[in-house]
Amino acid sequence: MAADFAHAVELVVHCGAGNGRVVVTGMGKSGIIAQKVAATLSSTGSPALFLHPAEAVHGDLGVLMPGDVVIALSASGETEEILRLLVTLKRKGDALISFCCNLQSTLAQASDVALDCSVEREACGLNLAPTASTTAMLALGDALAIAVSLRKGFRAEDFAELHPGGKLGKQLARVRNLMHTREDVPVVAPHTPMTDVIYEMSSKKLGMTTVQEGGRLRGVISDGDLRRLLEHEGGAALSKTAGEAMNPHPRTIGADELAAKALAILEERKITSLIVVDAEQHVEGVVHLHDLWGVELI
Repeated sequence: MAADFAHAVELVVHCGAGNGRVVVTGMGKSGIIAQKVAATLSSTGSPALFLHPAEAVHGDLGVLMPGDVVIALSASGETEEILRLLVTLKRKGDALISFCCNLQSTLAQASDVALDCSVEREACGLNLAPTASTTAMLALGDALAIAVSLRKGFRAEDFAELHPGGKLGKQLARVRNLMHTREDVPVVAPHTPMTDVIYEMSSKKLGMTTVQEGGRLRGVISDGDLRRLLEHEGGAALSKTAGEAMNPHPRTIGADELAAKALAILEERKITSLIVVDAEQHVEGVVHLHDLWGVELI
C-alpha cells in the first residue's frame, strides 16, 4: 500500500509539472467525496476539478485533456457510470488512480494505481449505506493532497495566495496588504531639526517617523525615543537633528512576509511599528500594531 501511495503521489506531482490537472470522478456518495478531494487538491496547489461520470458521457468529457491524471472513486469498483468511461479515461489521460474497496474489481484492475480503502463493514446497521468506506476515501484523498503539497514544497505563502477571503485569508494576509505607503509614511532627513521631526510625527499619526536618505532607511524616531530624549536632554533636545536623535538600528520586515510574523515581532519587541523595506533598504511602507489588531490573525 505504501509503495502504491507513493506512486500515486508521483503521478499527481508529475502531471502538475507538465501543466496537467487532476480530474476527480465518482458517483453518488463517492461523488460527494470526490468533490471534496478535488477542492482539497486545488487549495493546496494542485489544480483539480470534479467530473460527474453521468454528465461526462453527455459532453463533459471535453474537460479532460492529455496530461491530466484521473482519480476515480468507487467502493465496489464496478460503478456502471465510471466503467463506461474507462476507455476514454485511459486514452485521454496520462494515468488513472482509483480508490476502491475491492482491488480485484474492474476499475482497480484497469488503474495504473489502485489504492485500497476497504473497511471491515459499513457503519450502517445493514452494512449497506456507504459510510465507513466513504470516510476512508475522504481520509485517503486528504492524505494524497497533503503528500503532494509537501512533495511540491507548497508553503504558507502559497496557501495565502489561494485563500484571499474569509478568516484564512485574514490570517495569511501579507504585510504589503496592510502597510501604510507613499504620502502616509512619515519621512524626515538626517539633517531635519527636531521641531520639524515632531511636526512630521504628529501629522502622520503613526507615533514615529522614518529617517531616510535617498529613499534608503537610516533610522527611526519613535514617540518613546522622543520622550527619553527630552527626559535626558531637557530643552536642549530640540536643538538636535533627526540624525542625532534617531535609532540607527530599527526593526524592519519585507513586504511579502506574513502579517502574522509582523505581529509576532511587534509583540515580542514591545514596539508599535515596523519599517517595510526591500533588499536594498529602500523604504516601502510602515506597518502599525493597530492595523494588525484590526485583522483576525489569531
